[in-house]
Amino acid sequence: MARQLIKIPPELCIKCRGSKMLCGLTYCPVNITNKIKKVYSFPGNNISGSSPPSLFVGKYGYPKIGVYPALPPFKGDTSYMEDETKWLSMGINDFIEARLSLLRGKINVNINDAKNPDYKLQEIQLTSLSEKPVDIEMITEKSFNKNIIIDENSTPMGPSSSIKNIKYDNYKIDNRIEKVYYDNDLKADNAMINLYKNGMSINNISKALSIGSMGIKNNRKIVPTRWSITAADKNISDNIVDKIKDFSSIDEYYVYIRNINKNLFIGILAPGNWMFEWGEAWFPGTTWNYFSNDYQIELDYENYYGRKTYPDIGGCYYSSRLGVTEKFNEMKKSGKAILWREIYNGFNIPLGVWYVRDNIRELFKAKPEKFDNIDNALKYVSKFTKININEWAKKSYNIKNIKSNLDVFL
Repeated sequence: MARQLIKIPPELCIKCRGSKMLCGLTYCPVNITNKIKKVYSFPGNNISGSSPPSLFVGKYGYPKIGVYPALPPFKGDTSYMEDETKWLSMGINDFIEARLSLLRGKINVNINDAKNPDYKLQEIQLTSLSEKPVDIEMITEKSFNKNIIIDENSTPMGPSSSIKNIKYDNYKIDNRIEKVYYDNDLKADNAMINLYKNGMSINNISKALSIGSMGIKNNRKIVPTRWSITAADKNISDNIVDKIKDFSSIDEYYVYIRNINKNLFIGILAPGNWMFEWGEAWFPGTTWNYFSNDYQIELDYENYYGRKTYPDIGGCYYSSRLGVTEKFNEMKKSGKAILWREIYNGFNIPLGVWYVRDNIRELFKAKPEKFDNIDNALKYVSKFTKININEWAKKSYNIKNIKSNLDVFL
């Protein structure tokens, strides 16, 4: 499909990100155009392998949706495929290849089946919560087609086929999850906070929420993966925001820079009460600005009292917010957070919001440059950005707030 033949306003792609079909088409031309160099090929329908464990829950047909336990067609220690702490250290091509080797078997469920799961669903729930890889034998109705998962929110996953028969062996439930699973009076929000405080990764927390393994028994639901990831990021960062509002403010401007894989991540922590913004600038030839000849900037923010609407910029808003709230919490300080990202030509395959979350976490591990005013901080940032710093400043709600000397609670 020739890039120049499609006439789509570039601002639509930034807002849609392949999920809302704002262009009016029945498919996403960006995802159709993306060329995956290698999709794991498996022509048969009898698979045996070690699941990390891995699971995907679809959203189409809601409230009747598909649940997909997944495994590669080989055995061994496959835990790295679901261990988000290892993903940034992998090359992007290696990461995508590993994730696309996860072949997904499908069963159809109703979201309310989590209240009283049958034997098949309960086995999927328990094995997906295992703390080590699970040996699975799976027979599917057909061989696997090429309906891979390449999504702005979820991590990539391989093709799928409906399950005819599935057997599990050698799984061991994580004790932290087991307590949550069998606690029928613990609300899902509180369960996520408890698991996070006990050191569980966002990936595993969202997976447990997705398969309906937490919450008050009669309220449990199966949740599409893309929604469960955002729910985990938002709920946990909401909890941390409530804590850091009680801390005293930083008294300088801290600037962090991270340049990696055709991405520039920028963090500015400023004195004052809690405020937050996340902005992205997609250059021509990138994932969500594939058909434009100029960069497109999208930015969302919240003031001291938070947001009442879902951010147009998508789930990456809450993934980035989690990373910066963790930093403030570590510092036992509060302040305003300005996070920007520039994405350059050549970065054109969605990897999931984990990529934002973990890069923001890495960003704040670096030693910051410190300044006594916002102008000097922005002057330093301008050494790294390809977009004129004044363009960023014009878009920024927090910069306007700082320059007007209004530490507002509005």
